[in-house]
Amino acid sequence: MSRIQDADNPTKLDRLGIWISSLCALHCLALPLLLPLIPLIGSTFFAQLWFERTILTISMLIGAVALINGAVRYHGQYYPLVLLFSGGVIYWFKDIFGHDYEPFTIATGALLIVAGHWINMRLCRQCRCCRNTVLSQHLAK
Repeated sequence: MSRIQDADNPTKLDRLGIWISSLCALHCLALPLLLPLIPLIGSTFFAQLWFERTILTISMLIGAVALINGAVRYHGQYYPLVLLFSGGVIYWFKDIFGHDYEPFTIATGALLIVAGHWINMRLCRQCRCCRNTVLSQHLAK
């Protein structure tokens, strides 16, 4: 597989998006346990809201590229993108239901983001026309 085809492969971007979303969720869920150790490490930026929002924004951008690429060039389905952005919005406003429900809100948002990537990967793999051509060329015939 050439480097150009490799860069256009949506499943690689989906895998990257799944890893980033999972690491982000792990960070948010583990932070309360590790918060007392942060002064010992000397790094307080892990606990900052701007850090969490930056990682989430990067994750959403990678996800949008992967899912739009999959929808436009391969399978034509946009509901994985709805899952991605729904998860991102839930994740962004994770404290809307209060601090006690934050872990559940984080888990829900992260699961929706991962589900969007996972469904996009499955749709791209199931698309028979993906092996030889892009969807737009296949439909034009």
